[in-house]
Amino acid sequence: MVEKLKAEYDIEVDWLPFFLHPEVPPEGMLLPELLQARMQSVTGHLQRMARDAGLPMVSPGLIAYSRPALEATEYARELGKLGGFHRAVFRKYYGEGQDIGQWAVLRAAAEEAGIDPDAMQTAVSGGRYTGVLDEHIRQAEAWGITAVPTYILNGEVEIVGAQPYAVFEQALASLGVAPRHTA
Repeated sequence: MVEKLKAEYDIEVDWLPFFLHPEVPPEGMLLPELLQARMQSVTGHLQRMARDAGLPMVSPGLIAYSRPALEATEYARELGKLGGFHRAVFRKYYGEGQDIGQWAVLRAAAEEAGIDPDAMQTAVSGGRYTGVLDEHIRQAEAWGITAVPTYILNGEVEIVGAQPYAVFEQALASLGVAPRHTA
């Protein structure tokens, strides 16, 4: 959806990290059965939206420890390869159900995005992006973000959760942003 928006509107997109579950330990955490049952209606809605967009989606039974993935994303950003790495990690977790808290998964995503996995792992394991990630998290908290995804448009409009494309079109129109091409 973001790629379609970028193609149709003159907008800039920036991805910023956020810990939805900061309590998750490094080994990850299984979703409790009760929570899995409650999430079925939400998951079903998300799976329909993904299917309509031509994207695979599974329901991971594990809440992954995302700090390494988020720090690796900062490394990818520095290399100008954020988009490709983000898509690969997103697909591995939501499309394939892989544990993005594991270096083998992140290294495979790095290779897909044209990133040297050894250099990435060395930089992240050495703590090079810990402060950057912590600052992004503080900023998200200052903005009052409590859910992912959260889209902030021009500092004025906030869209929370996976929403239909029309919601973004309406929000952009409310900001006076017209599509590049009109039919």
